[in-house]
Amino acid sequence: MSDLLAECTALLQREALLLDTQNWDHWLELFTDDCEYWVPSWKGEHQTTENPRSELSLIYYKNRAGLADRVWRVRHGRSVASAVLPRTHHVISNVTLAPAGSTGMPASGRPPVSGPMAVDAVAVDAYWTTHQFLVKENQVEVLFGRYRHELVRRPDGLRIARKTIIVLNDYLPARLDFYSL
Repeated sequence: MSDLLAECTALLQREALLLDTQNWDHWLELFTDDCEYWVPSWKGEHQTTENPRSELSLIYYKNRAGLADRVWRVRHGRSVASAVLPRTHHVISNVTLAPAGSTGMPASGRPPVSGPMAVDAVAVDAYWTTHQFLVKENQVEVLFGRYRHELVRRPDGLRIARKTIIVLNDYLPARLDFYSL
Protein backbone atom coordinates (compact mmCIF):
# COMPACT_ATOMS: atom_id res chain seq x y z
CA MET A 1 0.00 0.00 0.00
CA SER A 2 1.36 3.41 -0.92
CA ASP A 3 2.11 5.91 1.82
CA LEU A 4 -0.58 8.23 0.45
CA LEU A 5 -3.22 5.48 0.39
CA ALA A 6 -2.26 4.44 3.93
CA GLU A 7 -2.56 8.05 5.11
CA CYS A 8 -5.97 8.43 3.44
CA THR A 9 -7.19 5.12 4.88
CA ALA A 10 -6.06 6.17 8.35
CA LEU A 11 -8.03 9.43 8.02
CA LEU A 12 -11.22 7.59 6.99
CA GLN A 13 -10.82 5.13 9.86
CA ARG A 14 -10.22 7.98 12.32
CA GLU A 15 -13.35 9.71 11.07
CA ALA A 16 -15.35 6.51 11.66
CA LEU A 17 -13.99 6.15 15.19
CA LEU A 18 -14.79 9.78 16.04
CA LEU A 19 -18.37 9.30 14.84
CA ASP A 20 -18.78 6.04 16.79
CA THR A 21 -17.46 7.62 19.99
CA GLN A 22 -19.55 10.77 19.44
CA ASN A 23 -16.38 12.85 19.55
CA TRP A 24 -17.93 15.34 17.20
CA ASP A 25 -15.69 18.32 17.95
CA HIS A 26 -12.65 16.35 16.75
CA TRP A 27 -14.73 14.99 13.86
CA LEU A 28 -15.52 18.55 12.74
CA GLU A 29 -11.79 19.38 12.86
CA LEU A 30 -11.23 16.84 10.06
CA PHE A 31 -13.11 19.16 7.65
CA THR A 32 -11.92 22.36 5.98
CA ASP A 33 -13.94 25.51 6.72
CA ASP A 34 -15.28 25.58 3.15
CA CYS A 35 -15.99 21.83 2.98
CA GLU A 36 -19.03 20.37 1.32
CA TYR A 37 -20.94 17.44 2.89
CA TRP A 38 -23.47 15.89 0.57
CA VAL A 39 -25.78 12.88 0.58
CA PRO A 40 -27.58 12.86 -2.80
CA SER A 41 -31.00 11.30 -3.12
CA TRP A 42 -31.99 8.79 -5.77
CA LYS A 43 -33.93 10.04 -8.79
CA GLY A 44 -34.11 6.60 -10.36
CA GLU A 45 -33.29 3.04 -9.47
CA HIS A 46 -29.65 3.51 -10.46
CA GLN A 47 -29.18 7.26 -10.72
CA THR A 48 -28.63 9.78 -7.96
CA THR A 49 -29.26 13.49 -8.09
CA GLU A 50 -26.32 15.38 -9.52
CA ASN A 51 -26.41 18.86 -8.02
CA PRO A 52 -27.28 19.71 -4.40
CA ARG A 53 -28.07 23.29 -5.33
CA SER A 54 -30.81 22.41 -7.81
CA GLU A 55 -32.02 18.91 -6.87
CA LEU A 56 -33.24 17.11 -3.78
CA SER A 57 -30.62 15.80 -1.34
CA LEU A 58 -30.96 13.57 1.70
CA ILE A 59 -28.45 15.82 3.50
CA TYR A 60 -26.48 18.82 2.28
CA TYR A 61 -24.19 21.24 4.09
CA LYS A 62 -22.22 23.71 1.99
CA ASN A 63 -19.57 24.32 4.67
CA ARG A 64 -18.29 23.25 8.08
CA ALA A 65 -20.44 25.87 9.82
CA GLY A 66 -23.53 23.99 8.62
CA LEU A 67 -22.16 20.72 9.97
CA ALA A 68 -21.23 22.42 13.25
CA ASP A 69 -24.77 23.78 13.57
CA ARG A 70 -26.20 20.29 13.07
CA VAL A 71 -23.84 18.86 15.70
CA TRP A 72 -24.90 21.63 18.10
CA ARG A 73 -28.61 20.85 17.54
CA VAL A 74 -28.08 17.13 18.14
CA ARG A 75 -25.91 17.70 21.20
CA HIS A 76 -28.25 20.23 22.83
CA GLY A 77 -31.55 18.41 22.32
CA ARG A 78 -32.72 20.67 19.48
CA SER A 79 -33.24 17.66 17.22
CA VAL A 80 -36.31 15.61 18.09
CA ALA A 81 -35.17 12.85 15.72
CA SER A 82 -31.92 12.55 17.67
CA ALA A 83 -33.37 12.71 21.19
CA VAL A 84 -32.02 9.22 21.92
CA LEU A 85 -28.88 8.69 19.89
CA PRO A 86 -28.15 5.28 18.40
CA ARG A 87 -24.97 3.39 19.19
CA THR A 88 -23.06 3.16 15.92
CA HIS A 89 -20.29 1.01 14.48
CA HIS A 90 -18.78 2.15 11.17
CA VAL A 91 -16.80 -0.22 8.95
CA ILE A 92 -14.72 1.28 6.14
CA SER A 93 -13.46 -0.98 3.35
CA ASN A 94 -12.03 -1.04 -0.18
CA VAL A 95 -10.32 2.34 0.18
CA THR A 96 -8.77 3.33 -3.16
CA LEU A 97 -7.31 6.45 -4.68
CA ALA A 98 -9.78 7.69 -7.27
CA PRO A 99 -8.48 7.96 -10.82
CA ALA A 100 -7.81 11.56 -11.83
CA GLY A 101 -10.90 13.05 -13.44
CA SER A 102 -13.05 10.03 -12.62
CA THR A 103 -16.81 10.36 -12.48
CA GLY A 104 -17.54 7.54 -10.05
CA MET A 105 -19.68 9.85 -7.95
CA PRO A 106 -22.16 12.55 -8.93
CA ALA A 107 -20.81 16.02 -9.49
CA SER A 108 -21.74 18.58 -6.89
CA GLY A 109 -21.60 21.65 -9.05
CA ARG A 110 -18.24 22.62 -7.56
CA PRO A 111 -14.96 22.04 -9.42
CA PRO A 112 -13.20 18.83 -8.39
CA VAL A 113 -10.19 18.80 -6.13
CA SER A 114 -7.03 17.76 -8.00
CA GLY A 115 -6.47 14.08 -8.74
CA PRO A 116 -4.49 11.51 -6.76
CA MET A 117 -1.13 12.40 -8.30
CA ALA A 118 -1.17 15.82 -6.62
CA VAL A 119 0.60 15.95 -3.27
CA ASP A 120 -1.71 18.67 -1.96
CA ALA A 121 -5.07 17.10 -2.94
CA VAL A 122 -6.49 13.64 -3.56
CA ALA A 123 -9.85 11.97 -4.12
CA VAL A 124 -10.47 8.71 -2.27
CA ASP A 125 -13.29 6.21 -2.82
CA ALA A 126 -14.41 3.68 -0.19
CA TYR A 127 -17.28 1.48 0.82
CA TRP A 128 -18.91 1.82 4.21
CA THR A 129 -21.31 -0.05 6.43
CA THR A 130 -22.82 1.30 9.62
CA HIS A 131 -24.50 -0.91 12.17
CA GLN A 132 -26.59 1.11 14.56
CA PHE A 133 -28.45 0.01 17.63
CA LEU A 134 -31.56 2.09 18.23
CA VAL A 135 -31.68 2.03 22.01
CA LYS A 136 -35.23 3.28 22.46
CA GLU A 137 -36.64 0.87 19.85
CA ASN A 138 -34.35 -2.04 20.82
CA GLN A 139 -33.59 -2.56 17.12
CA VAL A 140 -30.53 -2.93 14.94
CA GLU A 141 -30.28 -1.25 11.52
CA VAL A 142 -27.62 -1.65 8.89
CA LEU A 143 -26.85 1.16 6.45
CA PHE A 144 -24.35 0.82 3.62
CA GLY A 145 -23.01 2.66 0.62
CA ARG A 146 -20.07 4.38 -1.04
CA TYR A 147 -17.97 7.38 -0.05
CA ARG A 148 -15.95 9.83 -2.06
CA HIS A 149 -13.69 11.98 0.10
CA GLU A 150 -11.86 14.81 -1.59
CA LEU A 151 -8.92 15.57 0.67
CA VAL A 152 -6.49 18.48 0.81
CA ARG A 153 -3.19 18.69 2.60
CA ARG A 154 -2.88 21.22 5.40
CA PRO A 155 0.17 21.82 7.63
CA ASP A 156 -1.33 19.51 10.27
CA GLY A 157 -2.27 16.73 7.80
CA LEU A 158 -5.02 15.78 5.38
CA ARG A 159 -8.42 17.44 5.76
CA ILE A 160 -11.77 16.72 4.11
CA ALA A 161 -12.65 19.35 1.52
CA ARG A 162 -15.64 17.47 0.16
CA LYS A 163 -17.49 14.33 1.23
CA THR A 164 -20.12 12.69 -0.92
CA ILE A 165 -22.04 9.78 0.56
CA ILE A 166 -24.15 7.46 -1.58
CA VAL A 167 -26.58 5.55 0.64
CA LEU A 168 -27.38 2.35 -1.22
CA ASN A 169 -30.22 1.29 1.07
CA ASP A 170 -31.91 4.65 1.46
CA TYR A 171 -35.41 3.26 1.96
CA LEU A 172 -35.14 3.23 5.72
CA PRO A 173 -37.64 2.90 8.55
CA ALA A 174 -35.71 5.37 10.72
CA ARG A 175 -33.86 8.65 10.76
CA LEU A 176 -30.71 9.36 8.79
CA ASP A 177 -28.11 11.78 10.15
CA PHE A 178 -24.39 12.56 10.00
CA TYR A 179 -23.55 10.17 12.85
CA SER A 180 -25.07 7.25 10.90
CA LEU A 181 -23.07 7.81 7.71
